[in-house]
Amino acid sequence: MPAAAKVRPRADHPRPVAPPPRERPARRLTARLRGPALPYLLILPALALELLIHIVPMAVGIGMSFLELTQFSIRDWTTAPGAGLDNYRLAIDFNAPVGQELLHSFWITCAYTLLSVGLSWLLGTAAAVLTQGPFPGRGLLRTLFLVPYALPVYAAVITWSFLLQRDNGLLNHVIVDQLHLTHDRPFWLLGGNSFFAIVVVSVWRSWPFAFLALTAALQNIPRDLYEAAALDGAGMWQQIRRITLPSLRPVNQVLLLVLFLWTFNDFNTPYVLFGRSAPAEADLISIHIYESSFVTWNFGTGSAMSVLLLLFLLVVTAGYLLATRRRTADA
Repeated sequence: MPAAAKVRPRADHPRPVAPPPRERPARRLTARLRGPALPYLLILPALALELLIHIVPMAVGIGMSFLELTQFSIRDWTTAPGAGLDNYRLAIDFNAPVGQELLHSFWITCAYTLLSVGLSWLLGTAAAVLTQGPFPGRGLLRTLFLVPYALPVYAAVITWSFLLQRDNGLLNHVIVDQLHLTHDRPFWLLGGNSFFAIVVVSVWRSWPFAFLALTAALQNIPRDLYEAAALDGAGMWQQIRRITLPSLRPVNQVLLLVLFLWTFNDFNTPYVLFGRSAPAEADLISIHIYESSFVTWNFGTGSAMSVLLLLFLLVVTAGYLLATRRRTADA
C-alpha cells in the first residue's frame, strides 16, 4: 500500500464555519449611545446636581419673596398668606427705614467690592510679574503667596479676628506696646475702622487667586517678545505696558468678573469676623439680608432682597460681558 496520502474532504461535506464572536454588552451599549444623545447623557449628572443644589433652592427663594413669611407662619410656610409685591415695595422704598438701610448697605458693599477687587488684582499682577523670571527661592515664594488662598475661610478669618482684638490683639500690641504710635487702643472691629479691617481681610484672602490665575497666563507669553523689546530699547515699564497687560487682557476680563461676583456676594468673611450683626460702617449686603431674614424673622422681605441682589448681579454681569465683547470685536 502506498505511503500515507492526504485525504481530501468530500465535496458533499463542507468544512464547518466558526460562529462570530459574541459582542460584549458594554461595547454594544457604547455603540448604541454614540450619536447626538451622547453629550446630553454625559452632562446629565451635572445638570441633576445643579438642579438640586442651585435651581430648586433659587426657585423656592423666589416663591418665598411673594409670601408674608414671618416667625408666625414659618412652621408651615406653604400656607403662608400671599404678599404680592409688598416685600419688594418695602425693600426699595428708600423713604422708609427698611429701604434706607438696604440702600446704605448697598453703597457700603459697592465701596468694599471696588477696593477689594482693585487691590487684589493690583497685588496679584505685581506679584505675578515680579516672580515671572527665574531666581533662587522662586518656588518657595510662590508657595507662600498661595497660603492664604489654601487656608479654610473660617480658620483664616478667625485668626484675623484674634489679631484685630482691641485688648489682646497682636496688631494693637505692636502699635501701642512696641511702637508706641498711639496711647489708646483703637477698635478695629467696631466703628469706622471696621470697614478697613474687612477690606484688608478680603484682600488678603483674594489676591492669591489673582496671582495664581495671572501667573498661569504669563507662561503663555513668548519670551521672544520681551527679548525683542529689550533689543529695541524698551524698559521694564514699557514692556509691561505694551506686552504684558495687552496679553493678559482676556484673562483679566474673566478674573475681574469672578472676583467681583465672589466679593459682592461674600458672606463668610463678615459673618465670621463680626458675628451675626456687623457694624453699620461694614454692613455688607449679604450680612444685611441675613439679619433681615434670620434675626428679625422676616423671611419674605429677606427673600425679596435676595432676588433684587440676584437681578442686580445679572444685569451687571450681562453689561460687563457685552462691553468686553464689543471692545474685543473693535480691537
